[in-house]
Amino acid sequence: MLSSFSRRALTAAASLLILGALPLSTQAQMTNITTTAKQTPTNPNIAKADVADPRQYLEEVEGEKALAWVKAQNERSLAHLTADPRFAQNQADMLKIVEATDRIPSPSFSKGGHVDNFWQDKDHVRGIWRRMKKVMYLGGSNSWDTILDFDALAKAEGKNWVYKGASCLPPEETRCLINLSNGGKDAVTVREFDVKTKTFVEGGFSLPEGKQVVTWKDADTLYVAREWTPGEVTPSGYAFVTKALKRGQTLDQAVEIHRGDKSDMMAYRTVIRDVAGRYVIDIAERRPTFFEVDTTYYTDKGEVKLPLPLTSEMNAYYKGQAVFSLKDSWTSAKGTVFKEGSVIAFDLFAALKDPKNLEPVVVFAPNDHQSVQGMGQTKNRLVLQVLSNVTGQVMVVNYEGGKWSLTPLRLPENSTLSLGSLDDETDELFVWSSGYLQPSSLYLADAGWGTVTNLKASPQRFNAEGLKVEQHWATSKDGTKIPYFLVMKKDTKLDGNTPTLLYAYGGFEVSLTPSYSGGIGKLWLEKGGAYVLANIRGGGEFGPKWHEAGLKTHRQVIYDDFQAVAEDLIRTKVTSPRRLGIMGGSNGGLLMGVQLTQRPDLWNAVVVQVPLLDMMRFHTLLAGASWQGEYGRPDDATEGAFLKTISPYHNLKAGVKYPEPFFVTSTKDDRVHPGHARKMAALMEDMGLPFLYYENTDGGHSAAANLKETAKRNALEYTYLAQKLMD
Repeated sequence: MLSSFSRRALTAAASLLILGALPLSTQAQMTNITTTAKQTPTNPNIAKADVADPRQYLEEVEGEKALAWVKAQNERSLAHLTADPRFAQNQADMLKIVEATDRIPSPSFSKGGHVDNFWQDKDHVRGIWRRMKKVMYLGGSNSWDTILDFDALAKAEGKNWVYKGASCLPPEETRCLINLSNGGKDAVTVREFDVKTKTFVEGGFSLPEGKQVVTWKDADTLYVAREWTPGEVTPSGYAFVTKALKRGQTLDQAVEIHRGDKSDMMAYRTVIRDVAGRYVIDIAERRPTFFEVDTTYYTDKGEVKLPLPLTSEMNAYYKGQAVFSLKDSWTSAKGTVFKEGSVIAFDLFAALKDPKNLEPVVVFAPNDHQSVQGMGQTKNRLVLQVLSNVTGQVMVVNYEGGKWSLTPLRLPENSTLSLGSLDDETDELFVWSSGYLQPSSLYLADAGWGTVTNLKASPQRFNAEGLKVEQHWATSKDGTKIPYFLVMKKDTKLDGNTPTLLYAYGGFEVSLTPSYSGGIGKLWLEKGGAYVLANIRGGGEFGPKWHEAGLKTHRQVIYDDFQAVAEDLIRTKVTSPRRLGIMGGSNGGLLMGVQLTQRPDLWNAVVVQVPLLDMMRFHTLLAGASWQGEYGRPDDATEGAFLKTISPYHNLKAGVKYPEPFFVTSTKDDRVHPGHARKMAALMEDMGLPFLYYENTDGGHSAAANLKETAKRNALEYTYLAQKLMD
């Protein structure tokens, strides 16, 4: 068990990846890492105003002039979209889906043979944290015991609290640090909670709002990385100073225990524990860039570093073995070459005693069409979630007698498989299976015995009769084959008239796989639309090389891949530019902006969700500097020149006929600055170009703080798509 977080956990918290990983209609993801970076021009991470840009005032998130512009655009766009009778029906259908009480309660193993669940419905808009005995859950019971009601808490305190997860002190896990966000921002307030009494601890740990990494050292000590003094953050707006905070101390009494470099993306000190929650060792992690981590181990003999590449990541401490994943290929001191994407392991304390002779062994080496998507531990086993040709597999790993062995679990084939919760008191784990036409099913597996039981299946949320799923391959400009999934009616006439929605992400090594979405099914597929998911480069579907092919100045291949899929759909007469629309969020929002400006001839609808669009200033806004490892540095002559060629904000041209895009963002998004969407839309306004715009005042990077907002946003988007592609 790592108290620190893996690259993928960091991704979820400190990057663009939450929104882009799935269409917004399917997301229910929460984050834990947050920042105190202010969203005003006084923020040191926001550059001085560029007088050459008359729209820069829109970067002042709560500025009076900026909000007046937002209000006017919201009123104009909402009046147009909500007047369409389809909006009300879409909203009602979507609300019924997201508030459905017959959903599978997503289970999380907790101590003492319990299962926990975070639940939202029409009566619990903000949600409740609840618990029952595992044996009761497995038996189909719905008799939950509420631990904490966030709707009641918000009402009592007059706050728009959004639950952002909890960190409980092992091994008992009865004291938890609850992360509460005001309106869905990444920035959270952290408060100590007693699960036994179901109350916040009087006089307990309480940290004011901030983007902070908080770790339990012991019952009376926290390691806290945050903005301790104004401006004491990295260019990305994240903490780089960690202090030990003792119970009863005020923040100004905390003692500094680690300081990274101010030039880092972020830095913090934390601890490694074994699967039973026992303390193993202190570590500090400096993250110079998004894809690098420099780890220091605090041993009895002092600080030690291991001769591993910065792009390696520790994912587990298992039976005394440190288990790492390699993003890049690596050659050890003894000359052994380890393939990129491999999982390797070695005796941690033997390595710390003699770092020069570190020689790992390979636990799993992927082929060219495989990648490791996740990793977890039960009491006695390690478990890998593997993607092979964009389909899932779960591998059980055992280490016995100095040898490693891997055994696949017998789960549904040709399905998207994802790890749920893993039990550290037994060898049980939950696994989810899903597909475009297959509602999510929950399986209980035993990693020790290899048994698998189908526990529950979600009800159908739309009529899938007569629909089919196909995988095709398009050829990109450089000859690379790009896979994509196509969902449409079996009797679709290939005459170019099918309304088609194309979705992709293309960045940060995020893999997109087939998944069930009641919203897409009900609001689009049922109405005769086709849905396409493109597995373009920049993602992680085929491992690190697939991602690195589109890094920095090579990024045009990502956009070429997307265009190649579109052209393949048109060539095969699935659709035509008149009937083709595209959608993407966050990094996918950048993808949409590039496609709008590079190939306006290919689309008739473009949904641009919480996007990056000004690629010459992204590094100055909020967490933007942390993404320079992905996009490059605007202040670098070569990288900056390339970014200027793709930056949507800098590539709108007079005299070009653009499709009317729909920009969606949130005032409370403290990760990707809403100024991106605002400025792009305002530029189109100044150029006399048509556009629609909706900015939710709450919601954070998901652009929705609760289920009702989620339903409204989806209804707006699919009403727009119907107008553009079906009418």
